[in-house]
Amino acid sequence: MKPEVQEFAEKVKLALKSIKKYQQPDTKKAVFQIINSFGPFLLIWIAIYNIWDYSKIAAIFLCILNALFLVRIFIIQHDCGHNSFVKSTKWRKAIGYFSSLVSSVPYFYWAKSHHFHHMNNGMLEVRDIGDINTLTVKEYAKLSKWQRFKYRIYRSPIVMFFFGPLYYIFIHNRLPLVKLEEFKKATPSLWLNNIIYAILVVALCFILDWKKFLALHTIILSSFAIIAIWFFYIQHQHESGYKHWKDKWEFMYAAIKGSSYYKLPALLNWFTGNIAIHHIHHLNPAIPNYNLQKCVKEIPWFQKYTTEITFWQSLKLATHKLWDESTERMITFREYYQMEKLGLVKA
Repeated sequence: MKPEVQEFAEKVKLALKSIKKYQQPDTKKAVFQIINSFGPFLLIWIAIYNIWDYSKIAAIFLCILNALFLVRIFIIQHDCGHNSFVKSTKWRKAIGYFSSLVSSVPYFYWAKSHHFHHMNNGMLEVRDIGDINTLTVKEYAKLSKWQRFKYRIYRSPIVMFFFGPLYYIFIHNRLPLVKLEEFKKATPSLWLNNIIYAILVVALCFILDWKKFLALHTIILSSFAIIAIWFFYIQHQHESGYKHWKDKWEFMYAAIKGSSYYKLPALLNWFTGNIAIHHIHHLNPAIPNYNLQKCVKEIPWFQKYTTEITFWQSLKLATHKLWDESTERMITFREYYQMEKLGLVKA
């Protein structure tokens, strides 16, 4: 092991040792989070339903606000999928599954896909599972004009941050698209979740005004998906990230350097369940979201090993399109074509 790798490994071990105590679930905090997440979500949903006929603008505004509470509910589901949040396995599964019926993201299948992401984050061989597919400079250089056009459309802001999230929440999550052998056992749970979710939606359509319900449900889920995909993008598409082929890939570097620390206002951290502290989450995914802030305070020195990004800085990241293996950074299409013009790109 190289000296710099050995030093980094020792720092990671020290950090893990320092924050291990925070992976213990706290029942009181978990119950309080359930109340202050599901409670406001339900009350706001009722308010939206009642004011929809009087003010569409006010209703849409409240839908976006409720999407933030849905993000918070999804984080509860996310923690349960990591075998965290509460101590009881039985309650953890029950809470996670119920949360999934609200978020519309299937609990068991998504949790398996997300676990795969954690174990393989930044590995170029499997970048299409639980991740946003990103081509390398060399791969893009080999594409035909038509293939380049399709990739540019895929990576365009309107697709990446609007149509992409809509596809993800309404179609992608309903289908067993991962073809790896280990996912076959999880497929029946996905179909069962689809059936239960469909029954729930149909039942609510019968109980409520079905047109109004579907309109509100669609707006809230769409807004939630857009917020969630944006956060996931920022967490792993930052400039000084980490992406390597398996023969050079290192788990520790992928977890820490491949995950950003999105420094947000306290209120946004509250709504998003501290998921912006993503480097700590990847360092130890067993730590419940309500303990992540304590971890940051426990090991403030560890921040220098990851990329810190403010909200305004994060807007620039939307222009990142390709991974340049030679400089180990994300680049824009403009940078690529400048390199190509200078003859610096080798296919």
